[in-house]
Amino acid sequence: MAFNLTMPGRTIIGKDAFNDSLPFIKEMGNKALIVTGKIITKNGLTSQIQQKLESQGISSAVFNDLPGEPDDKMILSAVEAYRTENCNFIIGLGGGTPLDTAKAVSAMSVLNGELIDYAGKEIKGNFPPLVLIPTTAGTGSEATKFFVYTDTKTDAKLLMKGDALLPSLSVVDYSYTLSAPRGITVATGMDALTHAVEAYTSKKANALTDFYCLDAIERIFKMLPLAAKDASNKEARESLALAAYESGVAINNSSVTIVHGMSRPIGALFHVPHGISNAMLITECLKFALDGAKTRFAEIARRIGTANAADSDDAAGEKFISALESLTKELEIPTLREYGIDLAKFEQLEPKMAKDALASGSPSNTRKAVSEADILKIYKNLREK
Repeated sequence: MAFNLTMPGRTIIGKDAFNDSLPFIKEMGNKALIVTGKIITKNGLTSQIQQKLESQGISSAVFNDLPGEPDDKMILSAVEAYRTENCNFIIGLGGGTPLDTAKAVSAMSVLNGELIDYAGKEIKGNFPPLVLIPTTAGTGSEATKFFVYTDTKTDAKLLMKGDALLPSLSVVDYSYTLSAPRGITVATGMDALTHAVEAYTSKKANALTDFYCLDAIERIFKMLPLAAKDASNKEARESLALAAYESGVAINNSSVTIVHGMSRPIGALFHVPHGISNAMLITECLKFALDGAKTRFAEIARRIGTANAADSDDAAGEKFISALESLTKELEIPTLREYGIDLAKFEQLEPKMAKDALASGSPSNTRKAVSEADILKIYKNLREK
């Protein structure tokens, strides 16, 4: 069976990648809206990017009013800034929030109506050129046709998609991630790991996504603990940046499964950062999914060295789950209780979260039938930890 592989229009990876990207950026327009965060603005990276743009005759405006993960109000404010400043292309600089917001701005600067009008639809249009520059290693947004935002009227976290959302240019320079604190390093790294494992065990996996997934999983298991211990470990940072991009390409083409479906409602209702909610869920969700993709989970275990050829697929799969539990403990992933979530409120909202998780469509990519009752049981297990 044939499969389709979609990726950014161009990707430049490595130290000083932005310098090499300037000739391509110069072709996109003469004024950029840089969508970024206040911390990145404060640490000087935004001004460095602006100076390099100015050397090519490109002016820029900065939108950095991003207090949390994207919501419809934040996105509309950024669209207004794009129009008011008379920009003709967009640069997303930062973690998942600026990158996803930049995609949304690119789309809504052209489309009519409200964001929610496009929920569940393929977003199409002739959008302004988009450059995405990650400063964390995890979301993979720089490689995908998706963005996630919270609709403030319904408190639902919605996944929006469309090939037109793919960036014209993705610039991946691991040195931009060196200043990321431990908490963000762990959260984004676990997000990338979730992407890679889900994409590998998804019904939509193919030979090329398998290649990216296994390489990314191996890199993250080896390098994430090192980066968490020593933020200045350049080898670990470089490997994680590549793994995050690989994972992004993978989910762009084979999609995510049950973990992401169940994670988004937790983020929307309890404001838990996406990578942490994934990390909270990943072991319980994959325990459930294990018997639907035994061979694939076994292959992951062998790839990361926790199982070998002599192990049966059943034994290897269990060893992967054990390795995953050990990794989350080493990285000090909190439980719901430890994070400070109101467990009574969590229990009360579990039926809504289960319905929202199923409605997202992601659980249906799991190589095992997933019911609302299954999701409720996993939420309960999570709450009782």
